[in-house]
Amino acid sequence: MSRKEMAMEYFGQGYNCSQAVALAFSDLVNIDKSELAKLAMSFGGGVGHMREVCGAVSGAAIILGLIYGNDEPGKNKPEHYERVQAVANEFKAECGSIVCRELLGLTNPDISAPPEPRTDAYYKKRPCPEMVGLAAEILDNYITKNDKF
Repeated sequence: MSRKEMAMEYFGQGYNCSQAVALAFSDLVNIDKSELAKLAMSFGGGVGHMREVCGAVSGAAIILGLIYGNDEPGKNKPEHYERVQAVANEFKAECGSIVCRELLGLTNPDISAPPEPRTDAYYKKRPCPEMVGLAAEILDNYITKNDKF
């Protein structure tokens, strides 16, 4: 199964967009799946359901940090930010935006509304499964191209 398919499968199981992308790469990072899911959880729905940066893009950024990041203050920030921007910009080129509300066509999102139940109707009206798959595919291609694994 491709990472794109894995991410879409995780999303279909009920994980949010950020979790789904991050979990599709769990085998590449030195962190337990449960902890990775917790780490990524807050970024779903455009960061806490606020409809800001797409959670799928945030999930990719989390994985980039775990693979290429470091824990030394200030070390290699510009190079790392370029990696994140490369992945985000490719997503934006494909989708027109990296902002959740724009991707969903929401002009005045009700961020206080609870997340909708995952039903067939939900999946039919939302591009989220495809966005999750796309983010995972872009990230997978980036990692492969840069010969990290």
